[in-house]
Amino acid sequence: MPILGITAASGGNPPTAVDYLVVAGAGAGGAGGNFTNIFGGSGGAGGFRTSTGFAISGSFTVTVGAGGAAVAAASGNSGSNSEFSTITSAGGGGGGLQNVNGIAGGSGGGSGRTAGGALTGGAGNTPSTSPSQGNAGGGSSAGTNAASGGGSSAAGTQGAASNGSPLLGGAGTSNSLSGAAVTYAAGGAVYGGTQVNGGANTGNGGSSNTQSSNPGSGGSGIVILSYADTFSDLSGIGGTLVKTGGGTTPTTTAGGKKIYVFTGGTGTVTI
Repeated sequence: MPILGITAASGGNPPTAVDYLVVAGAGAGGAGGNFTNIFGGSGGAGGFRTSTGFAISGSFTVTVGAGGAAVAAASGNSGSNSEFSTITSAGGGGGGLQNVNGIAGGSGGGSGRTAGGALTGGAGNTPSTSPSQGNAGGGSSAGTNAASGGGSSAAGTQGAASNGSPLLGGAGTSNSLSGAAVTYAAGGAVYGGTQVNGGANTGNGGSSNTQSSNPGSGGSGIVILSYADTFSDLSGIGGTLVKTGGGTTPTTTAGGKKIYVFTGGTGTVTI
């Protein structure tokens, strides 16, 4: 449920810096055809940004980006941005329809199959961040099938997709800020006869499907904040922001850290 205006006593010892993971919503795959050789490209991963020791004070906005919706007989929709304070991760680009380039984003979507000249995958790391938040989607050489979307840590690859043998998207990146190792922001794959959604709070790209007009939707993003457990809990979480576990207490504690995992919505967080 949305957390609306929850406040608690800060305890008088608020954190002054946090470690963060901000993953955006991923792009959806482009539509394919039903045994008609109309192949769409798969969706690009949501932008992936993480760092330690980020200074905070007072209050700041947290937004968790939604994944791009899949659309029949069209290029995939791009994902939505995720934000924490001044840090923005860009939504992943949607996969292109046949004869359509992939869409740019945090990671770019893969291009569709081309019946003519070569096509390009959508550009990654758009807009540019340092370190890079993602990579380009795969392109399609003349006469080949669809290409995959790019992942957060490896560019998408091009080549033919055959039934039951997926053309994989770019690899995601493992991160342990939640207290356990999880891989986020992988590019979508191109499948024959299978529709695969990116998955909630993964930032993974949606698949394309060479034998159906129904591709996979992009996975939603996630925002995780962590700081030493010697500091007090957050004092307020507002708007529609959803935190795992509810309230203003940490989602979990591990390794001497208080960990807050936000999985949807947008709102103001007060320390």
